Amino acid sequence: MLRFLRQNLLYSSLILVSVISCKSYKLADVKPVATTEKMVENLYFSSNGDYVYKCQMDIYKNHVSGILIIKKLNETTHRVALTSDFGNKLIDFEIADHDFKLNYVLPDLDKKIVINFLKNDFQQLLKRQYLVQESFENENARIYLSTIDNKGYYLFFNKENGLLKQIIYTRNNREKIDFTFDAKKPIFADSLNLQHKDFKITIKLFQITETE
Repeated sequence: MLRFLRQNLLYSSLILVSVISCKSYKLADVKPVATTEKMVENLYFSSNGDYVYKCQMDIYKNHVSGILIIKKLNETTHRVALTSDFGNKLIDFEIADHDFKLNYVLPDLDKKIVINFLKNDFQQLLKRQYLVQESFENENARIYLSTIDNKGYYLFFNKENGLLKQIIYTRNNREKIDFTFDAKKPIFADSLNLQHKDFKITIKLFQITETE
């Protein structure tokens, strides 16, 4: 894992500073609808218990696996720890919408590109509240659009069970990350597929221990 990360840091840095050409994101096959909802929430990480997942990361055809633990510290902050499959701690940080505190990182992982990648992804994943500006629907989902500054969030809620099934994160109206959830309860996602749209990076989480 560490050798892979070292080999890809320079290559990934060049990718990050390059100009990415991608189309503006637009919803397809939806119709606008009136709503009384002023705010919607992602409650999947709102419990006070530990969220423990098997974590698989694929970065430019390289595969990394480990155990990911997410714990809510208070209403705004979570603690996230990633260990190897053998239990060795790789990184440990506390994160909120506008704050990030690095508690520990393995020296070989202590690279700006790695830290920024994890910080951004988990800030978007763990964001809880979204002010609603517009709402839409299609055959299967009710969709809410929340915007702040140059960021946009499209939240798809399943019509049958009311559970959040997808978040599309955009920046400058361009799709950046697709978060897709599989869940049976509103406070716990059984699995998560996180896919970057402009980089060959995916993170998959699979339930190990369910919170109450």
